[in-house]
Order: sequence, then structure tokens, then C-alpha cells
Amino acid sequence: MVTLPTSKVPATSTNPHFMILYGRPKAGKTSALAQLDNNLIVDLEGGSTFIDAMAVQARSVNELGEIAQAIRAKNTEVGHSFYKHITIDNATRLEEICLPYAAILYRQTPMGKNWKGTDVRLLPNGSGYMYIRQAVRKVIDMFKDLCNEFILVGHVKDVQIEQNGEELSEMALDLVGKLSSIICGEADAVGYVYRKGNETHISFKGGDGTIKEARAPHLRGQDIIIATGNEDGTITTYWNKIYKNE
Repeated sequence: MVTLPTSKVPATSTNPHFMILYGRPKAGKTSALAQLDNNLIVDLEGGSTFIDAMAVQARSVNELGEIAQAIRAKNTEVGHSFYKHITIDNATRLEEICLPYAAILYRQTPMGKNWKGTDVRLLPNGSGYMYIRQAVRKVIDMFKDLCNEFILVGHVKDVQIEQNGEELSEMALDLVGKLSSIICGEADAVGYVYRKGNETHISFKGGDGTIKEARAPHLRGQDIIIATGNEDGTITTYWNKIYKNE
């Protein structure tokens, strides 16, 4: 039986359980994430091979499934999440990898049981993009359940929007169609990563029509220096500004 609250329920979450970080290529996203303690980077395009990182490579949905299965077994063995953080790098490549999975999902429907194609993007009236969205979300949900805090890294794309009758350009997560807004809407925090001199910033400043925003009070509306470059070529990161001790 449901017990309805009679007063405000105290907040139980401080840190973002699902965070999206997006930015231009070479903005320092992967380098900074490699310094995050106990963070497994699931690298889909090889960017982590140029730095010291706790990373595993994947190039197909089957490989992603094998990685998830191995993590799940490790979680069972230790009795808790073996990795506090898991990062998928990056969202655009994940979408491409999920195309065969989207085809499988379509063939499981009454309409698609006799379909002989391989690319759901070619289905009439854009109907195939729904299965791409389903495939990407299923993979994200699979990894979200395997850790305390999940991070999705993405590239940025310029999209045209209309505001007050004027056509403007804004930055968005590089995913096809509605997938970008859907995934960002499900995230607890969406930050834009950019460089300024020797500093790497994450901006959660929303309110300008962009997708940048955060539910956590300590991130909401903030522009955070997440890393600074040192003279010897190393970087110093400040992840304690994002993930507080709970």
C-alpha cells in the first residue's frame, strides 16, 4: 500500500548519477576523465590509447555486451559496484555501433519480422530512427546499472533554432534527430567542456536555450575549472568539485 508524504521529503542525492559531457574534439574531455578515480572508460574510438587511462576498447554491440557481462560478474563477486564511475566515450560512435542492434529490435516487431534490410535509417518516413533511439538507450541503461555514477561523453554539433522570430545557431550533443534531446533530458547534469588557456572548463550554465544544466545545487549554473595544464605536460584535475563525498 502506498503511503503518501505529508511533508517535504529530504533530498537523498547530491552527485549526478548520469552526467553528459560534450564539447569540441580535443577539448580535453578524455584526458580529464582519465584522472577521475575508479573510472572505467569504455572507449569506442581509441582516444584513450594516447594517455594513461583505465580503459577498455569496444567496436561493436557484442563487445559492449561482453564488457557489461564481465563488469556484472565482478560486481557480483565483490558485492558492490566494482567501478564507481563508468564512462562511454563517445555518444556519436555509440549511435553508429548500435545500428545493427537497432535492426535486430526492428525485426522483433510484427512489421519487421520479414525485413531483409540492414540499415533502419532507410525505412519509410524515418520510422527506423525510433529503433536507433531504443538501441542506444538500452546500452546506456545497461551500463548505468553497473556503477554508481555513469558518464556519457559526446561531441558537439551546431543546430539552427528559432528564437523570437530570429534564426540562431546553438550547440547540441551530436546525436541524430530527437535522440539528443531525449538523452539529455534523462541526464542529471549536462556540461559543455571547453578550453581557456591552460584550463579545461565544464559549464553547467543553462537558461540560454542550450542543453547545459544540472539538477545538483552545487553544479547548477556553475562554470567549473575541472583541469589545469602543468609546465611538464601533465594536468591537475579537480573532480571533487563535481563529485562530493556522500
